[in-house]
Amino acid sequence: MGHTETPALDSQVLERLEAYALAFRPLFPRSDQFRQGQIYLHGLLLDGERKSIEPLSGRVPDGDEQRLQQFVNQSPWDAAPVLQAYRARMAAAFARADGLLVVDDTSFPKQGTHSVGVARQYCGALGKRANCQVAVSLHYATPEADYPLALRLYLPETWTTASKRLEQARVPPAERTFRPKWQIALDLLDLVREEGLPHWLVVADAGYGAVGEFRAGLEARGEHYIVGLLGEESVFAEAPCWEVTPPKGRGRPRTRAHVAAEGPQPVAVKALAEGLERTPVRWREGTKGGLVAEFAWVRVWPAHRWHNGVPADAIPSAEATARWLLVEWRRDGTIKYALSNLPPDTPLEEAVGGWKERWQVERGYLQLKDELGLDHFEGRGWPGFHHHATLTFLAYGFLALERHRARAAPEGVSPGEAPRGA
Repeated sequence: MGHTETPALDSQVLERLEAYALAFRPLFPRSDQFRQGQIYLHGLLLDGERKSIEPLSGRVPDGDEQRLQQFVNQSPWDAAPVLQAYRARMAAAFARADGLLVVDDTSFPKQGTHSVGVARQYCGALGKRANCQVAVSLHYATPEADYPLALRLYLPETWTTASKRLEQARVPPAERTFRPKWQIALDLLDLVREEGLPHWLVVADAGYGAVGEFRAGLEARGEHYIVGLLGEESVFAEAPCWEVTPPKGRGRPRTRAHVAAEGPQPVAVKALAEGLERTPVRWREGTKGGLVAEFAWVRVWPAHRWHNGVPADAIPSAEATARWLLVEWRRDGTIKYALSNLPPDTPLEEAVGGWKERWQVERGYLQLKDELGLDHFEGRGWPGFHHHATLTFLAYGFLALERHRARAAPEGVSPGEAPRGA
């Protein structure tokens, strides 16, 4: 690894960074904790190939590796109120009624078996099953800005059934029960819903959208969503006809209705998509011109567990069970599928605009990892992992505010310069 020089940051930027950090001072019980947090935050914003504690402490002024190790891995400060204050600060600057909540997960390849949550599982960073940690995340995006909201480590069952490992990794008792990723995502969603963050849509990929319980959880919370599908799911292209089969002889009356044999039958999403009409849609400008793909936007009726039927005394109406199917044919030949509960009069262009805002999250996590060191943490415990993630979020938030400040500066005036006559 080459030697990295500590860059000289503009004094006015450092003043704004200090003011930004001071807003979080009341949330750290001790002054030395807050001071180490300031140093760590400064270090994350400096240039450098690695943002783990050892190289970071050598680049930042007043950096002390032992003190930073203690602050991140051992100090008992609570990340939850810090993140809550951070979200409030970001919302004050960027929250809009047309904001989106994007559910995703991010992975961290790891060697060995001791880091909390590490297991052989699908690793998105490598595109295959590998030894890694996985964290569920929630991100906020508007047409003008984006920022991470919350992140929680996923613990596979190999961890939640191993009490000794949980104890050694200092996993809080409340986190020691196995939760699937979709349930963690709903927990994070409840967190920001309680804070009143305005948004109009929840977006997630097929890792979440293909789970019926996740979609049901969103609907129970009154959320509009567009969520990915795998393409193997079954749907009805027309409203299904439910019928109650009369009992044979003197049997008891049937309590469930089933799909009529002569009515519409379920079909796989992939097969249905083959016959759909395609419409080109341009959703935004890219670095090489307009971004365009072909889409279909049709009403379908999900057939999840359709063999089980429905209660005979509560057959759902066609209107209540209809959903939107979004199909995207990309220029590289890949096809993507999504399901949505947006209102029946929602135009295709609006749906595509919401679906495609996910790109901001992909860009955001590249910055969090490559520039701010989200995946550079080398500790093994639960508190350290979430302390480090919290501080990378604060660093991302500061950069988002700086970009906003630069855009808002009057024409011809640099962001750090006062306008003439001020």
